[in-house]
Amino acid sequence: MSSEKNIKADILIEELVEDYPQLVRPLMEMGIVCLKCGEPVWGTLKEMAEAKDMTNIDDIVDKLNEIVTAGEQSENSRWQPEIFVDKME
Repeated sequence: MSSEKNIKADILIEELVEDYPQLVRPLMEMGIVCLKCGEPVWGTLKEMAEAKDMTNIDDIVDKLNEIVTAGEQSENSRWQPEIFVDKME
């Protein structure tokens, strides 16, 4: 992955979906709602992650940038949402 990150925690979901449509599926798989009735939801990536009690936003941003850099999601880098959701006890 290049040292420059295109996606940051404060990116608007609308901008994220428009600029990186290939990320819709990984976001949905990890439980971050990015589309509602076919339209992007309002707010930032960080706000949507926090709404799902995900506190590891840096890991999420890194993974999304990795997917974009790779050009497509391979089976070896298949998104595993359970590793990004904090366990609630």
